[in-house]
Amino acid sequence: MEFKSVNKIFEESFKKNWLRPAISNYQGETLHFRDLARRIEKLHIMFEECGLQKGDKVAICSRNQANWAVVFLATTTYGAVPVPLLHEFKSSNIHHLVNHSEAKVLFVDEVIWEGLSETEMPEIHAIIQVNTFKVLYAVDQNIYDAKVHLNELFGKRYPEAFEPHMINYYEDSPEELAIINYTSGTSGFSKGVMIPYRAIWSNLVFAQKVLPQLCSTSKVVSMLPCAHMYGLMFEVLYELSVGCHVHFLSRLPSPKIIMQALAEVKPSIVIAVPLVIEKIYKTKVKPVLEKEGIKFLMKVPFLNQVVLDKVRNELVNAFGGEFYEVIIGGAAFNKEVEAFFKKMNFPFTVGYGMTECAPIITYDDWKEEKLYSCGKAAPNMEVRIASANPAEIAGEIQVKGANVFLGYFKNEEATAEVFTEDGWFRTGDMGILDADGSLFIKGRTKCMILGPSGQNIYPEEVETLLNSQPYVVDSLVVEDNGGLTALIYPDFPQGAKDGMNQRTFVKYMEERLSEWNAILPNYARLKKVEVMSEDFERTPKKSIKRYLYQR
Repeated sequence: MEFKSVNKIFEESFKKNWLRPAISNYQGETLHFRDLARRIEKLHIMFEECGLQKGDKVAICSRNQANWAVVFLATTTYGAVPVPLLHEFKSSNIHHLVNHSEAKVLFVDEVIWEGLSETEMPEIHAIIQVNTFKVLYAVDQNIYDAKVHLNELFGKRYPEAFEPHMINYYEDSPEELAIINYTSGTSGFSKGVMIPYRAIWSNLVFAQKVLPQLCSTSKVVSMLPCAHMYGLMFEVLYELSVGCHVHFLSRLPSPKIIMQALAEVKPSIVIAVPLVIEKIYKTKVKPVLEKEGIKFLMKVPFLNQVVLDKVRNELVNAFGGEFYEVIIGGAAFNKEVEAFFKKMNFPFTVGYGMTECAPIITYDDWKEEKLYSCGKAAPNMEVRIASANPAEIAGEIQVKGANVFLGYFKNEEATAEVFTEDGWFRTGDMGILDADGSLFIKGRTKCMILGPSGQNIYPEEVETLLNSQPYVVDSLVVEDNGGLTALIYPDFPQGAKDGMNQRTFVKYMEERLSEWNAILPNYARLKKVEVMSEDFERTPKKSIKRYLYQR
């Protein structure tokens, strides 16, 4: 399929769906496509006053909300490059990423702005509040004046009325940089993934092929962070490209709020991470199955199907009752939960993707996907296994195709490391590929942990902090019952000199916990620490054998 400008796709959608609802804050304001287009146009005027040029970077650091989508689309349709930043990053992280990305404009929540300083971002031209578009800081008085007189400037540009045919968005090209999406928030591990327009276009093509039921009458709940490609691509961008109505959970997406929103909105598709589904299984399904009467019924061949059908129907209704399928991605799915969902014929599918592929790599419709598989290669993508026997012996998953990124921003060394000599992207994950082309992930060599709301937690970041502390030789951060536990191997010889033993080491580390958590982002805070009496088991390269300590 021939490439089509992504911004022109949005332009056509806005014109076609002019009078339809486009984006809403859950239980709050709703913008129709005409309103969305007007706000985008006003921001284009602001960008001009800021001196923003085509290709300049615009950072967005805010919780999910309708105006997040406005800012993102205003940026791309202007010809600038959005840089989404997770709003839970610490101020120092935000300063670093704004500077590293070379952003000229920063959009922030007012709460986030309280912890920031323009002096720490010397190249920034303007800082604008997402909620109201109020100018919080600007290098030029003209920028302040532009906001004050924005309606007047808009009226001069469109003296009669702003009509659909007046929209004329920037026409992008396939290899052009569309987004810089950072994989983490600290200077030591920050990697800006450069996503080209062809990758966005290819993901739109994929979604159109596998989700043809989504259309202008469809509704979707956006509960994953817009700052990550999974939520951005499949809860926002694709939906708006076909005229769907997107409802943003602007509050903390707790399981209770999520289920409430799904029941009210009744979405046509549900995009989720494994943790959300697993929590629902543990709270809503497992207690029912463990009742004595139900246990008995589950042992009777005919009656067990009756129970499964009842549980399935209740779950379907809990998710709104009008969705085609639940698409799960972002991390490994609990096998017990997956097997049970498969057994009761619940409409779910497990996909596989990465930020570097914007994000989709593999997928299969829920009616076709094999148990424990992540589906088959998406359109415009190829998958291979670096193994002598890819169907039986696990090897590194390597991919090639339109979805693959351009490289890491200002990091040629890291870019070179993740591409093979023949141009395939090395995912760092291990898997097998069966005769039908279905992918089965066998191990994730990359250590990313998925947070409760879809945040990417990189344990190396936390470990870097811990390893810099007194008496810490080495550390390992693991997921532990929905929280994070730090395993710490202390400096026993130094401790002995200072009169410390195993018990006092434990007390010392526990007392430091609050100090460390004060430095870490909220989603990466530690639940507890455990002191190791012996050093970690290590590879010949002296790396910790992480898989031995997973819980």
